Amino acid sequence: MRAEGAAFASDGGVSEGARAAPDPRLRPYLGDYVGYRLRGFAPGVHIGMPSTALTVIVTIDEPIELPVSCHPAQCGGRWDALASGLTVRPCLIGHHGYQHGVQLALTPLGARVLFGVPTADLGSWVVDLTDVLGPRAAELRERMAATADWSRRFAILDQILLELMCEATIEPELRRAWQLLTGSAGRARVGAVAEEIGWSRRYLGARFAAEFGITPKDAARLARFESSHRLLRTVATEAASATAAQPRAGTTLAEVAAATGYYDQAHMAREWRELAGLPPSRWLACEVFPFVQDPVPDLLEG
Repeated sequence: MRAEGAAFASDGGVSEGARAAPDPRLRPYLGDYVGYRLRGFAPGVHIGMPSTALTVIVTIDEPIELPVSCHPAQCGGRWDALASGLTVRPCLIGHHGYQHGVQLALTPLGARVLFGVPTADLGSWVVDLTDVLGPRAAELRERMAATADWSRRFAILDQILLELMCEATIEPELRRAWQLLTGSAGRARVGAVAEEIGWSRRYLGARFAAEFGITPKDAARLARFESSHRLLRTVATEAASATAAQPRAGTTLAEVAAATGYYDQAHMAREWRELAGLPPSRWLACEVFPFVQDPVPDLLEG
């Protein structure tokens, strides 16, 4: 396995880490492994964005602190390792200028194969990773902390996750509905999806929520939000390195909204306030920890 490393400085802090694809046998269930070590930042909070993937975080040193959870009934807390289901609310991640660990993004099928439960069982709660992996969670953290080599850490993840895999599936109609709603970046209509898989809209809604823990409409909202979030980050990164001799395309919020399926900029701003807790212009202006380079909100206010 080859771990692709990277490092950059922002606002006096240094962000470094590595990314690698998991073992091919795990790829239907996981995105890339993302290792991070962030140091020297001013203490503050980072917004944990909703997404179409379940989140797993395994810390290497200090526990991760969530002063505000994504579930309205859950108090904040501290975890050495955590897992969370799908949600349409942000959480707040507190930090003292330092974080070190590995983040994983699981597919809903990955929840069944690796956790042994449907995504809906986690809901929008944040749980200790031992609740879904048992004692292997502590073993995973201890073994990764014992080495400073990212490739070795990712190999440990491969080994333990492969050993945890179990036979599981999601009903074909639900898998197809998920693919249509999230693979189209939220552009697919729920009624059209129900018609394609041969179910009524009401039946799809009930079965979908029982498997994924969110409604079909919210799955589409999350996919569209992810698309806009990804594009905004790309635009900000490109704008930071562009020159006057290299004009930029798609650098206004209105253009990002149009490119990612929103009716207009106001529609995107409303969705961002609900899903991220703040409009995109504000996020670009304040989010410098941990994964976003220097923001350039003046280029994105059109």
